Order: sequence, then structure tokens, then C-alpha cells
Amino acid sequence: MERLWMISAAVHGFVAVALGAFGAHGLKSKLGALADGADRLGWWQTASQYHLAHALAFGLCALAATRYPGTAANASGWLLHAGIGIFSGSLYLMALTGTRWLGAITPIGGLCLLGAWLALGLACWR
Repeated sequence: MERLWMISAAVHGFVAVALGAFGAHGLKSKLGALADGADRLGWWQTASQYHLAHALAFGLCALAATRYPGTAANASGWLLHAGIGIFSGSLYLMALTGTRWLGAITPIGGLCLLGAWLALGLACWR
């Protein structure tokens, strides 16, 4: 699993930087003119910041999977995937579409991210 989590770190890191740059350069001119453009750019920025920070967390999952193998270390990685997908993904979609009801599922992704950190801590504790 160590290799999977390191690959996940690299892929998510790459995507987070690419989407962050797209938001800063490509979306700024398109969304800036909209009435809710500042909100939408803020959602994009939050999504890309959390995406990048949690991409790095996969490296910790890889380390934990090697040093403290078991269910908790691997659960942390899977929860990171789910959390990034749901939390950042819903914010990216909200920014692109302006569909605010997606904000109702964003906290589910946040709970997954919190669970990932708890699982990682549990893996290291044991």
C-alpha cells in the first residue's frame, strides 16, 4: 500500500496545483464579472488549498503503512481519497456551476478528511 499512497500523493498534488493555477488565472477573468464571482473564486481557492494539503497527507499514509501496517493506516488513505473527492470536488463544482445546494454535501467530505487524520493517528498510536 505504501506505493499506492505515494502515487496518490503525486497525482493529487499535481492535480491540486493545476486546478489552483487554473482558478487563479483561467477562472478569475470569467467568474470575476459575475454577481457571485467573489464567492465562487473563494470556493475554488478553498478547494485547491485543502486538496493540496491533503495530497501531502498521502505521504504520511505511505509512511504509516510501512511502519505501522494495518487497517487504520490504509483506511486513512481511502478516507483521504473520499474526502478530497467530496469536499474539494463539491467546492470545485459549486464554483464552476454556481449550484449552491452542493454545499450541503461538502461537510461529508470534511468528515472524511477528519476521519483520515484520526485513522492516521490511530495507526501510529498502536
